[in-house]
Amino acid sequence: MPPKSTTSNIDTVIFGGGVSGLWLLAHLTKLGHAAVLLESHELGRGQTVASQGIVHGGFKYSLSGLVTRSARQVSNLPQVWRRCLAGEQHPKISNTRMRAEFCYLWQTQSLKSRLSMLSARAMLKVSPTRLTHEATPEILNNCPGQVYRLDEQVLEPASLIADLADQMNDRILRINTNSGLEIVCSEPGQVRLIRLMNPDTGEPLDLEPRNVIFTAGIGNAALRRVVGLDAATLQRRPLHMVVAKGNLPRLNGHCIDGGRTRVTITTTQDFRQQNIWQLGGQIAEQGVNMETASLVEHAIQELSKILPAFDPTGTQWSTYRVDRAEERFRGHRPSDACVHRRGNVITAWPTKMVLAPRLAEKVVTSLTNTSLLTPANSINIPARDKWPRPDIAMPPWETPLQWITND
Repeated sequence: MPPKSTTSNIDTVIFGGGVSGLWLLAHLTKLGHAAVLLESHELGRGQTVASQGIVHGGFKYSLSGLVTRSARQVSNLPQVWRRCLAGEQHPKISNTRMRAEFCYLWQTQSLKSRLSMLSARAMLKVSPTRLTHEATPEILNNCPGQVYRLDEQVLEPASLIADLADQMNDRILRINTNSGLEIVCSEPGQVRLIRLMNPDTGEPLDLEPRNVIFTAGIGNAALRRVVGLDAATLQRRPLHMVVAKGNLPRLNGHCIDGGRTRVTITTTQDFRQQNIWQLGGQIAEQGVNMETASLVEHAIQELSKILPAFDPTGTQWSTYRVDRAEERFRGHRPSDACVHRRGNVITAWPTKMVLAPRLAEKVVTSLTNTSLLTPANSINIPARDKWPRPDIAMPPWETPLQWITND
């Protein structure tokens, strides 16, 4: 006879263990609500662990000459992150490793680039500091245009996920969506029951949630279909990122060309303590229709133009693909965190890592406005200590990739 299921009432069940889901879990827990997070893969897998970790302050979104909604929405968030990273504000993420406390910013020599820089500096409360030749790192010597310091922190995404997960470990459950999950709805968007099966013991568990929140990125589409909602509200924005490893200097920053970010470079280390460059920005968008070898060749050509001091000899190169999942927004990129509610189901997309705190606030506002949030002092889930926890996802360069050596 199969084991008898136990039933637990709970305030909120969150699906998806990226930065947005974990930040939201921490936020709800701080407010005193019973919430759990369910993850079927590794925490941070996909968008979060593949990101470059820059806490954007809106500067690059104002380069077109207009203070866009994107620029306004993120302009105050770096201070929130700084307080959290310093352990002064919840969630306290002071154990998160940093890649850099600031970024460099440099221009091409085009008139449009110079005008974009001047316009962005004038219209936002962002003040990049122009560097003297003595203060400029060697790798940026002889680069086109002026070099600035931009106070945008760069953190290690996998470390951030581990930091948040360590604090919420007893509220994070690993599930098997193929054979260990059933969602029962009374009507589209109204979840009545979530039936789970412990992946290790086979013990069943029924959760009766007041609220269900999807923060699973691309996985939101499948989850919405399960609860009877339209999956076409999601759009994908594909990126093809370049990574390099070898005798590389530490560099974190953006090369600006007109009103666009031509290349964004961030530096981390692999498990051998070897420097790794991630290349994003326009190069990652242009590379979507290129294969690895072609994109690597293109990346080397771009770096030769924006970093004249860079010598690629002996460097190893590879690429990885990642899709950004966003709410479909009139054919354009959303400028803010997106929260959509139907019944007791909320679908949420952060759009950018930096917007995770704002997404959490918008979700809480949505729950409060509909009286769907009821304080609870503890989580009543029997045998919760026997439930397996998901691992932390590995960054792309620690997974099998096709590496090309440049001679």
